Amino acid sequence: MSWLAEPQVRAIAAPPPRLVREHRFVERAVFAGGLPGCGKSLITALLGSFKGVEIQIYKEEMEHICSLRYLGRMEEDAATAVIRLMTDMDLYNVMQSRETNFRFSDCSSIFRNPGTLRYLRRLFQPGDAAAADRIRSQRPILQILMHNLLVLIPPVFRALGDSLRVIEVVRHPLYMVKQWHLYMDRYGADPRDFSICFDYRGRSLPFFALGWEEVYLAANPMDRVIHSMDRLTRRGEEVIQALSDSERARFLRIPFEPFVLDPWPTIGRIERLLGTERTPLTLRELKRQNVPRKRIADGIPLPIYRLNGWQPAGRGATERAELDRRREFARQQATPEGMRVLDRISAEYEARYMEGIL
Repeated sequence: MSWLAEPQVRAIAAPPPRLVREHRFVERAVFAGGLPGCGKSLITALLGSFKGVEIQIYKEEMEHICSLRYLGRMEEDAATAVIRLMTDMDLYNVMQSRETNFRFSDCSSIFRNPGTLRYLRRLFQPGDAAAADRIRSQRPILQILMHNLLVLIPPVFRALGDSLRVIEVVRHPLYMVKQWHLYMDRYGADPRDFSICFDYRGRSLPFFALGWEEVYLAANPMDRVIHSMDRLTRRGEEVIQALSDSERARFLRIPFEPFVLDPWPTIGRIERLLGTERTPLTLRELKRQNVPRKRIADGIPLPIYRLNGWQPAGRGATERAELDRRREFARQQATPEGMRVLDRISAEYEARYMEGIL
């Protein structure tokens, strides 16, 4: 019998071994994110200005692991072991500026985030064992950015336990709808879409369409956007309800609109959540992000934001007028049923997070 056949024989003879990773680098980690278009890049850049918090790392592979677990295609012990392994590798690498983003125009670049010189200096510091020693002595806080954070986070809670902190950014659906719409047709159809997809009757659907495939396929692109935001939001609420009291104590939700108008109460909550404190870089990063703002839409005109549908606020426009402008964009392409859903989730968001703003 050839050695190639041996794994199959062993699999028949005995159950596969349970996967483990017991010795860890990561003592503190924060996973931050939210739905596409929620403004998470602002928050993750700001987090990197806090004492001990590393620059955000966007790991598609982390989302892939959690997406596979969402689809039931990865065992819990495998997901736990790989999440622990990957977060340890991420911290080990960032502490010696390996796999760190030096592409100037990217939002995750060291040139677009606080602490640029810190990562440049690490290029010339001793690596390998010396990097491991720095981790043990400095106890840095690893920061991972994740799309669709809440629906994907359960395996991370199980893998990282008490070392994990989670920050979700939420935003008014009308401020996210254009970016979603610009991307919607790429799911499962564009080689540059790196989402986990599954086959449904010969069609490639994104992982989050599981359980409502027929609705997804029957909808036009704008209605798909609306239903996706609605279902992902509701699924996220179910995840929060399923958290234990100790897990919920390690979770913070940041509504984008009140934050950009008055960030200071939230900054205090971030300090308490992470057990750290703001630095002079925090105020500098707030200024770079034009926070606090007079109006919600007064963001910074980066090319990547414009590419994803950002537009400056109209001169003299009220907050309600800005929302009405975005609603009209959706109305021109959505069905009446889609607009009923969009109006419902918009009203729910406003009642919960925008009291005193509109």
